[in-house]
Amino acid sequence: MSGESNACGDHTAENGSSVHHVVHIDTSFLSKVEGKMQELPKLLNTGAGTDSCCIFRVPQSLSEINEKAYRPHIVSIGPFHHCERFQMIQEHKWRFLGDLLLRAESKTVVLKDFFEAVAPMEEEIRKSYSETLKFSSPDLIEMMVLDGCFIIELFRKVARINPADQHDPLFTMAWILPSLMRDLLRLENQIPYFVLQKLFDLSVGSGNDGPSLAKLALGFFNYMVQRPANVLEKYYNKEGKHLLDLFRLSYIPYCKEEVRGRSRFLHLIQSAKKLDQAGVKFKPRKTHSILDVKFRDGVLEIPVLTIDDFWSSLFLNFVAFEQCYCHSSKYFTTYATLMGCLINTPADAGFLGDHKIIENYFGTDKEVARFFNNVGKDVAFDIHRCYLSKVFEEVNEIYQNYWHVRWAGFMHTYFNTPWSFMSAAAAVLLLLLATTQTYYTVYQNYKPANPPK
Repeated sequence: MSGESNACGDHTAENGSSVHHVVHIDTSFLSKVEGKMQELPKLLNTGAGTDSCCIFRVPQSLSEINEKAYRPHIVSIGPFHHCERFQMIQEHKWRFLGDLLLRAESKTVVLKDFFEAVAPMEEEIRKSYSETLKFSSPDLIEMMVLDGCFIIELFRKVARINPADQHDPLFTMAWILPSLMRDLLRLENQIPYFVLQKLFDLSVGSGNDGPSLAKLALGFFNYMVQRPANVLEKYYNKEGKHLLDLFRLSYIPYCKEEVRGRSRFLHLIQSAKKLDQAGVKFKPRKTHSILDVKFRDGVLEIPVLTIDDFWSSLFLNFVAFEQCYCHSSKYFTTYATLMGCLINTPADAGFLGDHKIIENYFGTDKEVARFFNNVGKDVAFDIHRCYLSKVFEEVNEIYQNYWHVRWAGFMHTYFNTPWSFMSAAAAVLLLLLATTQTYYTVYQNYKPANPPK
C-alpha cells in the first residue's frame, strides 16, 4: 500500500507486518534549500553589526509603541522612505539644489562635480544602512546629492548666510520648518554624515572661513531646543555618524561611562514618591545637558526636562539609535531607564513637576508616566557599565537602609508640616496627662490606710 507523494517523494510501504516510512528527497528540493542557504539576509544584512553601519530600521519592539515618532511626516531623506508620500517637499529639493549650484558655480564647481564626488563613496554609503538597498548606482548617487544639497541649503538659508526669498513657502508657512526639523532627526530618515561633509566642502570651496557644517546643523536645530552659543561651540568641529548622532553627541556630558564592581545596591531604583518617603530629596539642577544627573548628600539633582512633542520624538530616536548601533554609548538609554524608574505613576510625574524638574507641555501626568514607562521597555544596557551606575548604587543604599526608611517614614508622616508637628506634640501631651491622671486615680483608690498611733 502506498500513500500520496509530496514534494520530497514521501510515501509509506507495507512489508509483512511492519510499515516503513520511505522518503525520497528530490534533487530540485535540495537545490532550492541550498539556494536559500546561499542567499544573504536583506532586511538586516550581515554588515549591520559593523562600525560602518549606522542607519537602521527601528525594531518592531520599539516602533509598535509609538510608530509615528520614527516615521517622517513631510520629507524623506535617504532610501528607507524615499518618495512614499512626500512629493510636496521633494519638488522643493530640486529648487534648493539649483540655488546651491548658482552659488557654487561662482567657485567653478558644477553639478557634475557633486556627482563625481559622491560616486566613489557608493560602497561605503550602502554599508551605512542596515538593509540591502535595491536602488541602482545612478539612483542612489542622485538621491544622496539631492537630499544632501537640500539639507545644506536649508541650513544656510535658516542661518541667513544665503537669504531665502521672503515669500518662500517653506519659511513663511509656520508649520513647515518645525516639521522639517523633526523629520531630519529621525533615525530612519538619515544619510551618512561623510556624504553631507563632502557635499558641504565642495559647495563652499577651499579656504572656507565661514561656519562649519556642524555649526550650521546645531544652529538649525537650536530653534527647537535653545541652548547658549558657548555650549554649542564645543561641538562645532564634531562629526557624528549622521545628523541625529551629531545632535545626540552635543548633549553627552563630560562624565564617562564607568565600570563598577558587583554590589548588592547596584540595581534599578524605586519611584520618586517612594524615594521621597525614604528621605531622598529632589532638586532641579542648573545645567545645559539633561543627562547631567548628580546625587550627593542625599539629594538627587536632575536637570530640568521640558517635555513636549519635539522632545518626546527626539528622545525615542536617540534611544533607538543607541539600541541599534552597537558601537554607541548608552547615555540616553541609561537616562530613559532612570526616568522610567522615577516616574512609575502619574503621581510621580506630578511630584517631579511640583519640584520643578519636569516642565510638562506633553499632556497630562498620566500621559507623561505612560511615555516614560514605554520608552524604557525592551531596551538593554549594562547597569555596571553606565554613566549613572554610581547614582543607582548610592540611591539604593539609602533606600535599603531599613532604619533610615522607617525613621524617614515617621518623620514624613508626623513632622512633614508645622501642623502635623503640633498635632503630634499635642497627642504626646494628652497621652502624658492621661497617664498621670490614671496614676493618681489608682493611687487614691489603693493607698494604704493611716497607721494607728
